[in-house]
Amino acid sequence: MSKEPSGAARMFGDFAPKLVQLTDDVLFGDAWERKELSKRDRSLITVAGLVALNRPDQLRFHLPNAVKNGVKEEELIEVITHLAFYSGWPNAMSAMTVAKEIFSKA
Repeated sequence: MSKEPSGAARMFGDFAPKLVQLTDDVLFGDAWERKELSKRDRSLITVAGLVALNRPDQLRFHLPNAVKNGVKEEELIEVITHLAFYSGWPNAMSAMTVAKEIFSKA
């Protein structure tokens, strides 16, 4: 029985196999599985970092992933609103645009 390819494998396949391997094995296979923080907490931290760094492409994956990990949509909207004051208004506006796009589809 074969395992379904990861998102990284679907995006980059044979084009960047080492990046796929590091993403799957180290980032999601190790860092996300450490017991010191819950996946919910890791999702909140990740979303906050992506908002602060203005990374809307990655937010498109991590916002729904955060919901899957137990974060409510309302909490994520509040995180983005709060971060407007700490990471910059344009970053928060970009992130909120992505959140509206994703959460309006649900």
